[in-house]
Amino acid sequence: MSLASARVAFTRLLSLASPLTPERFLTLDDAELKGAGFSRQKTLYGRHLAGAVAGGELNLEAFGGMDDAEVKTKLTRVKGIGSWTADIYLLMSLRRPDAWPAGDLALAVAMREVKRLASRPTPLELTNIAEAWRPWRAVGARLLWNYYLKRRATIASRDEV
Repeated sequence: MSLASARVAFTRLLSLASPLTPERFLTLDDAELKGAGFSRQKTLYGRHLAGAVAGGELNLEAFGGMDDAEVKTKLTRVKGIGSWTADIYLLMSLRRPDAWPAGDLALAVAMREVKRLASRPTPLELTNIAEAWRPWRAVGARLLWNYYLKRRATIASRDEV
C-alpha cells in the first residue's frame, strides 16, 4: 500500500470511528472496513490487533519499560504483525534510537542510490551496512526515507514537465 492510499484509508477509518480505539474498531463490520479501503486480510489483522489490545493481551502502555527485543517479541505474537511492523512501531511510536526496519523497501532503494550499489541490498546487507550507525540507526532510517521521498518528488515533478 502506498503512503497516499494508506493516508486515504486512515482518513476514511477515522470518519467511521473517531476517536479510534480498539473497542470502536471492533464495532465496524466488514462492509464498513472495505469501504474504508481495508482488504479482507487487513480487516482480519486489524481485528486481531484490536482484540489483543482491548482484551489486555497486548499492553501498549507497558512497552515504554521494555527493551526493543521484548517489545518486538510481544508484537509479533499478534497475527498479522511481522518484523517490519514491529520495527516501524519501535521507530515511530516508541521513538527508539536504534530501531532499524531492515525489510523496508524504501530504505533499500535509498541505500542503493546513496551508496551507488550495483543492486538493491537485501535486509541482511542493509543491516550490515547500518551496523556502523549503532546505536543511532533510527536516524539513518529517517535520513534515508527523507532522501527517498525527496528523490521521488523530484523525479515526479521532472516527469510532469
